[in-house]
Order: sequence, then C-alpha cells, then structure tokens
Amino acid sequence: MPQASRYSDEQVERLLTDLVNVLEKNHTPTDLSLMVLGNMVTNLINTSVAPATRPAIVRSFVEALQASIRDDKAH
Repeated sequence: MPQASRYSDEQVERLLTDLVNVLEKNHTPTDLSLMVLGNMVTNLINTSVAPATRPAIVRSFVEALQASIRDDKAH
C-alpha cells in the first residue's frame, strides 16, 4: 500500500523532471544513470541520516524500489 507523502505530487514531479533533463542533456546511458543515482542515494543516507537509523532507511528504500518495479518485459 502506498504511503502518503508530505510532499506534493507537483514538487516530486518538478524535481524528477529536472533530474531526467540533466541525464538526457548529457546523453547518460542507463548504467551510468543508475550508478550516479545510487551514489547520490548513498551520499544522502551517509550525510543526512543518523548512523543508527541508516539500516532501517535502506531497508525501506529497497522495499519501495522493489515494489515500484514493473514486470512488463519492456526495456
């Protein structure tokens, strides 16, 4: 079940659009995009989340990512 967010859909979409535009502007291949985004997530967790809370945040993030992946065979 999706969680309610304290952020509006508009805020999320605006940031997502900005990030996608940067990756597209640089003709970033998928593997490099995933690497950079993964590094960004790691950096955010390591610099903005208390060490004791990190494992729970990572588990929650992984579960949300897995739940959002479609099984449509397209790529």
